[in-house]
Amino acid sequence: MSTYVLVHGAWHGAWCWKKLTPLLESAGHRVFTPTLTGLGECADLLSPDVGLSTHIADVGALIERERLSDVVLVGHSYGGMVITGTVDRVPDRIGHLVYLDTFVPRDGDSMQSVAPIVVGVFRIEARLHGDGWRVDPPTREDFGVSQEPDRSWVRRSLTAQSLKSFVEPLRLTDSEIVSRFRRTHIYCAGRGHLVSLVQRTFMPRTLPPREPGWRLRRLRAGHDCMITDPRALANLLLEAGSPTDTKAIPRR
Repeated sequence: MSTYVLVHGAWHGAWCWKKLTPLLESAGHRVFTPTLTGLGECADLLSPDVGLSTHIADVGALIERERLSDVVLVGHSYGGMVITGTVDRVPDRIGHLVYLDTFVPRDGDSMQSVAPIVVGVFRIEARLHGDGWRVDPPTREDFGVSQEPDRSWVRRSLTAQSLKSFVEPLRLTDSEIVSRFRRTHIYCAGRGHLVSLVQRTFMPRTLPPREPGWRLRRLRAGHDCMITDPRALANLLLEAGSPTDTKAIPRR
């Protein structure tokens, strides 16, 4: 039995794992899906002071409180920043790192340093519509979820996020911490040629890592693959959670 801790991305919450969690649990595994402070059902806790360090503390505290060990720690999108800070905080409790359609941050990185144009837009949005600190979910972004009723579900579930979480730098005590673990990167290749071109041109760090030691996987799905293709994602996570081949969950 493996233990999975699934960390959601920006503007999301634990709700986004609703389709994936039962698939992992039905295979006999434990699954924890924390909602980060100020997001999802914790939106009432949002404030200008909620930042990346707050979210790292959220996940680290969960792992310590539940006394989890050999955790398969999964970070989706912005969650990649969070799991990197978490493994630095509780390295003895982590077994495998999974970066899901995200970049692998280094010490001193922030979302702003990796995607400056995008976060520059967030700054403008916060100044114009968010009292200088709140970033509302992008209205034109469907995160790769184009089919109803999922599209409407995602749109009504997204909540605002603090600007601080996008600009606060990651501080690691061990700058090489990620390389000390078994690690998988999953790239969602169903976002279209335009997105791929933008990534290559303006955000090359968001492409799959090239350093040795990585298990690289691809999904032909959009960014929110846990919603649009949960079975394919579950199979990749089961692979990551086991040192041996794992029987795939059949499609229905």
